[in-house]
Amino acid sequence: MKKSLILSVLLVVLAASVSCAELTREVVPLEYDGIKLHLECFRSEKDGDPLLLVHGLTYSSHEFDVDVKDYSLARFFARRGFNVWLLDIAGYGQSQEVQDGFLPDSDYAADDIEAAAKVILEREGRKSLDVLGWSWGTVTAGRFAANNPELVRKVVLYAPIVAGLGDIAVENPFNHNTWVHAAGDFQTNPDGSINYAITEPDVVNAFQSNCWRYDKDSSPNGGRRDLLVAPAERLIPTGDIEVPVLLIAGSKDDYVSPELCREAFGTLTNKASRLEIIEGAAHAMMMEKPYYRVFRQKVLEFLRAN
Repeated sequence: MKKSLILSVLLVVLAASVSCAELTREVVPLEYDGIKLHLECFRSEKDGDPLLLVHGLTYSSHEFDVDVKDYSLARFFARRGFNVWLLDIAGYGQSQEVQDGFLPDSDYAADDIEAAAKVILEREGRKSLDVLGWSWGTVTAGRFAANNPELVRKVVLYAPIVAGLGDIAVENPFNHNTWVHAAGDFQTNPDGSINYAITEPDVVNAFQSNCWRYDKDSSPNGGRRDLLVAPAERLIPTGDIEVPVLLIAGSKDDYVSPELCREAFGTLTNKASRLEIIEGAAHAMMMEKPYYRVFRQKVLEFLRAN
């Protein structure tokens, strides 16, 4: 079999579409810096607006597809006319493993995002795309947007890690993931148990199961080393982002300071930018029963605004 035919067969297999109700899910080949990256797309329309979702620190892009009831953020936006793209940063989830867990730090991840964005835009025939980052993803997506204004239309920084979370030495290049740790972002009761009035049991179980399936017991620590620095160190270059930005956070988020969000908002230069603090919500509000619909509606309104 000729090499060209082998390549064609491989691309067909990797890009094979699997229909899910009215949605199509597609995996697209991507390699950057010699590492194979997992990139996939949810779409319901051929010509939808491209939206890239960027995952957080410990777990990969399945965070955006908790397929319980209508909780999947990826499917929500795909059903509203977006071509929703999910990327696993090098060493995470379904992307190729890395030998050095410190390699995929925030700047390296921003380069992974750039590589994915260029593939997406070429396939979509567009000049720019929207980007949403969650948690550490706000640092990486924010740096990508600051470095590549020509590729970006709008940016959503959800649960933005504006500044360092504390000056703590990170010596192990890989984090030890556990089933309990995977539930660490859900709101709890006074006794430490998960508050199932805020996050439904099926949602918690699906999220934890996906963490164990895709991320297993280890994930890179380059991003963690970046975040665990002195609070005086600013991590997202908000003043250098030229396009409209939505800063959106919950008032009960243990990792996010509303005051720092307001400070960061004051550095944004694009007048179409917005700041939203959702009272009572926390870090995982896209999965929180009282808040997930409010959260996604505010994001949708921002992305659709002229």
